[in-house]
Amino acid sequence: MKEVIIKKPILIIVSIFLLINYNVSPASSFLNTSRIGRKEYSLSLRRKTLFLSAIKKQQQQQKEDVVLRTNNLSSDRDDSISRSIIEEEGTILGFPKKSVATPLGLLLVSQFLLFIGVGAVIPSIPLYGKEIGLSSASNGLIISAPAVALLLGAKLGGNFADKARKPAMLIGMALVAVSDLGTALANGLVSVTIARLGLGAGRCINEAGERGMLADLAGRAPELRGRALSAQQATIALGIAIGAPLGGVVVERFGPRAAFLIVTAAALMVCVLYLFLPETINYNTSGSSQSRSNNISISNDYNKQTTTADVIVVGDGSDNENNGEWTKLLSSGTWRGLALCQCGASFGFAAKIASIPLIATSILPGGAAGAGALISIAGLSGIVGAPIGGWLTDQTSAKSTAMLSGLVSSTGLVLIPVALSFTTETTPLIPFLSEFLENTGLTLQAAAFSACAIVWSMGASAQGPALTALAQEMAPLGSEATAMALPRATGDATYIFAPFLLGLVADRYSLGTPGIECAVAGTATLLGVMALLWSSLMTEEEKPLIK
Repeated sequence: MKEVIIKKPILIIVSIFLLINYNVSPASSFLNTSRIGRKEYSLSLRRKTLFLSAIKKQQQQQKEDVVLRTNNLSSDRDDSISRSIIEEEGTILGFPKKSVATPLGLLLVSQFLLFIGVGAVIPSIPLYGKEIGLSSASNGLIISAPAVALLLGAKLGGNFADKARKPAMLIGMALVAVSDLGTALANGLVSVTIARLGLGAGRCINEAGERGMLADLAGRAPELRGRALSAQQATIALGIAIGAPLGGVVVERFGPRAAFLIVTAAALMVCVLYLFLPETINYNTSGSSQSRSNNISISNDYNKQTTTADVIVVGDGSDNENNGEWTKLLSSGTWRGLALCQCGASFGFAAKIASIPLIATSILPGGAAGAGALISIAGLSGIVGAPIGGWLTDQTSAKSTAMLSGLVSSTGLVLIPVALSFTTETTPLIPFLSEFLENTGLTLQAAAFSACAIVWSMGASAQGPALTALAQEMAPLGSEATAMALPRATGDATYIFAPFLLGLVADRYSLGTPGIECAVAGTATLLGVMALLWSSLMTEEEKPLIK
């Protein structure tokens, strides 16, 4: 009992000594324990975060490996299919004879005839508006009316063309013929507007089918995609080059309305030729596109673990309306850049229709005939630009070609006000140039303006195949026409207000700075190129189209 009594005070004294010297208390002991627990929890959380990050990196690497194997296998199989087709059919200019060269040739002949008529109309459209007393801004509204129908019907036209190319082309071209005839017979602003809206609706359906068929044909020889698209662009340029001076002469002799009768006759002839074209949808679903679908399916098991943010989901073509959903496409930076680049290019074409013919008529010898001759020469320069664009697309890439050619075309437009400020009194001439002006009867102003227009035409004709090839490369399987209608729709949306905007600029500032509206169009084209460049720098390489 004494020992217990003695030990108890000793324990109390020792406890007080420890509390005083080490500042230990029950509360502080609990807090220390909590701090230790928090540190351990923090370390555990950090280890878990690092572990999950390592797993995520490993999954990303596996995904990249799957993509690489899929792309390599798809490329090898497509090349194998292309070689087997060539061995069976023979070739014409490198294209398989029966499956590509023959239908492509017939399609190009059809477009050549059509664009002879379109070329005849180009010089007459702004003059037609002037004839019925429209201002430059109001004339721009009439010019842009087809773009309204093109924009509103782009998705529906693409969906229809993805079900069958040939019926879309026939129905659309028939509507084009009727609408051009209606324009020629129109007697007022309302009737002209209705006819122009009908023209846009017909073009919407027809062009969706043409783009889809061209994509199908180019897909059978993917290594020659740029060549096929440049052949189309050169054909269009040649047709315009022939039709534009014809239209200028017709306008001078019979008035602007007569030019629309020419394009009506051309559209009817094209309808007849379309009857002999094959339907290309069936080939694609059972031929090369089917092999592409099979290639992609090797990664299905892995892709079940991915999210829709990682890939653009497409099907087998049974629900094309969903496959080519524009909101999904626009989630991709490259599709956004492509759409904006097409918007910029539309400003250039708006200037070609609304501004360049009027300027050419005022400064070139011969009036409307001189304007038609300039458009013809610009079209011939496109025959040079289009093959260059196709060759660069095949040798480098569609995106880089689109940016380079867009820079060239924007430069041509931006320099037009500078060209119109030249005079022989203020600008020294080299002997060769002076002799050239004397022989041609052109003023320095007219020659410089024509050179700028030709530079724009060469750049625009080279950019066209590149933008189309880029859209074809990224288009989802089974929804090619719908997807490719997206950049066209954005361009058409721009075309709704671009002629009106350029007309406003011309009405307000052209007296002080002639051609300023063309510089505005060139600046818009340059901004579109910058948008495509920015999308290339800021986004990763496009994800594959996974079933």
